[in-house]
Amino acid sequence: MSITAPKSALADKAMVTRAIKDSFAKLDPRVQIENPVMFLVWVSAILTTMLAIVSFAGIQDAGVSSGYITAIAVILWFTVLFANFAEAIAEGRGKAQADSLRAAKKDVEAHKIDSIESRDHFTVVPGTSLTRGDLVIVRAGEQIPGNGDVVEGAASVDESAITGESAPVVREAGGDRSAVTGGTTVLSDWIVVQISSEPGESFLDKMIAMVEGAARKKTPNEIALEIFLVALTIIFILVTMSLYCYSVFSSELNGIANPTSITTLVALLVCLAPTTIGALLSAIGIAGMSRLNQANVLAMSGRAIEAAGDVDILMLDKTGTITLGNRQASEFIPVDGTTPEELADAAQLSSLADETPEGRSIVVLAKEQFGLRGRTLEDKHMTFVPFTASTRMSGVDYDGVEIRKGAADSVRAWVESAGGVYSDACSVVVDNIAKRGGTPLVVAKNHKVLGVIYLKDIIKQGVKEKFADLRRMGIKTIMVTGDNPLTAAAIAAEAGVDDFLAEATPEGKLAKIRQFQAEGHLVAMTGDGTNDAPALAQADVAVAMNTGTQAAKEAGNMVDLDSSPTKLIEVVRIGKQLLMTRGSLTTFSVANDVAKYFAIIPALFAPIYPGLAALNILGLATPQSAVLSAIIYNALVIVALIPAALKGVKYREVSSGQLLTHNLLVWGLGGLVAPFVFIKLIDLLLVMVGLA
Repeated sequence: MSITAPKSALADKAMVTRAIKDSFAKLDPRVQIENPVMFLVWVSAILTTMLAIVSFAGIQDAGVSSGYITAIAVILWFTVLFANFAEAIAEGRGKAQADSLRAAKKDVEAHKIDSIESRDHFTVVPGTSLTRGDLVIVRAGEQIPGNGDVVEGAASVDESAITGESAPVVREAGGDRSAVTGGTTVLSDWIVVQISSEPGESFLDKMIAMVEGAARKKTPNEIALEIFLVALTIIFILVTMSLYCYSVFSSELNGIANPTSITTLVALLVCLAPTTIGALLSAIGIAGMSRLNQANVLAMSGRAIEAAGDVDILMLDKTGTITLGNRQASEFIPVDGTTPEELADAAQLSSLADETPEGRSIVVLAKEQFGLRGRTLEDKHMTFVPFTASTRMSGVDYDGVEIRKGAADSVRAWVESAGGVYSDACSVVVDNIAKRGGTPLVVAKNHKVLGVIYLKDIIKQGVKEKFADLRRMGIKTIMVTGDNPLTAAAIAAEAGVDDFLAEATPEGKLAKIRQFQAEGHLVAMTGDGTNDAPALAQADVAVAMNTGTQAAKEAGNMVDLDSSPTKLIEVVRIGKQLLMTRGSLTTFSVANDVAKYFAIIPALFAPIYPGLAALNILGLATPQSAVLSAIIYNALVIVALIPAALKGVKYREVSSGQLLTHNLLVWGLGGLVAPFVFIKLIDLLLVMVGLA
């Protein structure tokens, strides 16, 4: 199972039921005070409740009825509960994900060994008793008891419990694919795993804690916005107090009783304070982390998600990110009078037993171009010559015939060692392929060069378009590769990246990131090897592959459970969507408050200054109906915006200027118009039912 949540949290009855219960539990003042804006509403609800109680005892608040005060108190409590519900439903996604992860987490038996050499002699212990550094042997059909690194052997592993992908993967000692995750299952062979975590610190334990949101800390942007909202709230408190003083002064000046009640002013304060965004702010942040979790990326902090939204430089590995990761045969180029068919025939024969992706592609290309098929090593009693690091060639021998394919310099040495000729024409072809960013494989038969196989890095479909989208978003893409500059330039041009870093070393990647950061850029990077760890630790957004080394995962601030380097693009999208959602709803909330101000104030103070009635453009029936309508709308708009907070606003690949214009025209204008429309409709409804 993957860590995916239900598609619609509001459509999940169990999740909604739990969220409703949590909404009441969150009425605890220790919880409420964490959100200053909603804490003000909570205090206001308590105050109006007390005023309602004393009003039934005959102590009236500026002559308003007990029913009016009670209605205000009830609506304020609903406002608090609706805000709690928005946060609880967002947290519910994380709790649902955590429940599914707990179901995947089992206390399995571990076969602990003292050393690799004594792997046949093990002690059965509980998986929970393993500590960092312990060695365990895991055989086919057994579950890996904890996070660790393969130190001996190789095996096919089912990681579907973590990634949701049904296809097994190979994990082996050494290299960058040695990391294994507790809870996954070995399907074939055996491996010796060195445990890398302490009890309770497994990857699943960390995932459960993260998706539940228990350790979620407010991000800098969230804190800054909260400070802004608190400042606005303080301003409106002062404004409301001034209005009350002004009302008392004016009524005494005009010789009339003060018509403005404390209840009304409390309700007015709640309407004018930025309660909409205050109620949804926490839910937006939690939902952003949830969306990232649904993409099978585990973020170690909310700060990393927001940083992803501000990234303007993206550094991507070439292999597996921009290219498919395996070079494929794309062309047979004969030389020295050899026919294409003869070259394809020899190339295919030399590749029949070659199980590498390159070897398979040569066999397939020969089938497609020349119909060569249905051949096996047994047909000619051939002996396969495997590739080795020393010879850098592979091939076949049969009936006195020797065929070799491999690196140009290796085949040249093999040909010339028997008195053969390596022609200038072959050298020209090899050089041309290298200039185009490809890999040349020279094919020779009986020490005579037949031609060259053009192995090409296959650019992933749609990658060029994605890079174009990122460019429109103001993000510069940089390909990182170990290839020489000539090859790197050719691939970069075909893929459509903005720049490249060739012959990349750990020091070179780290220096490049530091250079960009010194220039004021935010840099994102992906990596999976120990040699990537320094650069990952330096990058603002660092996505480590789950299949990578422990060092890489510890250096990154995100881990991609699918180990797909292209996921970095999705991370950037989710980060930007989080920021866009917060910006859109903040724009709506501020515009909302402005509109409510102009809708309520004229109707509220018209009894003191009749001239203000001309500004009552909505024609609200009475001051009490104006306040009741506004406070009801204020509560309901929170509920209406919960889906937008959970799902996020629609992602748009536009510049900051265009985004600001869109927010002002859509969310800003909507925030101005909606209160006028719905406050009037609610006022009419109150008049119809006789409550105003």
